[in-house]
Amino acid sequence: MKDIDPDDFRVKPDHAVELKKWPTRVDDFYDSKDDYQAQLARHISRMSDQQQKLYADDRHALLIIFQAMDAAGKDGVIRHVMSGVNPQGCEVTSFKHPGGAELEHDFLWRAYRALPERGRIGIFNRSHYEDVLIVRVHPELLATEGRDPSQADDAFWEERYRSIRGFERHLGANNIHVLKFFLHLSKEEQRKRFLARIDEPQKNWKFSQADLVERGFWSDYRRAYERALSETSTKSAPWFVVPADDKPNARLIVSQIILDSMDKLKLSWPQVSEQRKAELQRIRAQLQ
Repeated sequence: MKDIDPDDFRVKPDHAVELKKWPTRVDDFYDSKDDYQAQLARHISRMSDQQQKLYADDRHALLIIFQAMDAAGKDGVIRHVMSGVNPQGCEVTSFKHPGGAELEHDFLWRAYRALPERGRIGIFNRSHYEDVLIVRVHPELLATEGRDPSQADDAFWEERYRSIRGFERHLGANNIHVLKFFLHLSKEEQRKRFLARIDEPQKNWKFSQADLVERGFWSDYRRAYERALSETSTKSAPWFVVPADDKPNARLIVSQIILDSMDKLKLSWPQVSEQRKAELQRIRAQLQ
């Protein structure tokens, strides 16, 4: 059983993505359910240690973005992988259809508002990428932004990709490090998961007629994702295409990539000055 290599899943900059060439399932990175749970527990423990250093170091922030087709397991990945991180240092933002004030601003405004502070981890469950995914598949939604859908030509979408690249480049320059995960699910596996949501009463709430309607646009969404991944995977804000047909495998891959990225930040505990050490010893003497 080989180790997880993040480069196996990274979309290289300026690479034209064809999702049919990217697997939705790979060989297991675990031998059994117990082995999977043990590996994930180790990942979570290490991530917790790194998150505490991230908070104390107070120089960097981490923004983790999840995008996927319906039923790919975004919620499960977030719940399982981030379960050991201190809630005070981590915030999850779920992006729904924009409304109200969001539609009165540019499409990146709501993402700006949810960015993590230094020392913290921000998680976007869906994100600003919805504006080049669902809006590209359903351009009529542009009317809610005060735009004419008939003018959404190639130049329009190129400008949006350019805006996203500039936004994420700005974040990187300010020590907000961006990781983007596309959970790559097969259409057949989605069908099985939809059926499970219908057949298992405790999952009924997860399914709606709208999910089935959107499944009918599968090919359109695939093309929209291919373009978005191709146009916006950069060295400083890479996309990772994670095979998602096997949920445990996907969780191990995501957690390993996050850990590798945090290791590269070379986080450390703040250095204590000699003056501060002396002060602490005086306090210690008083406590004794």
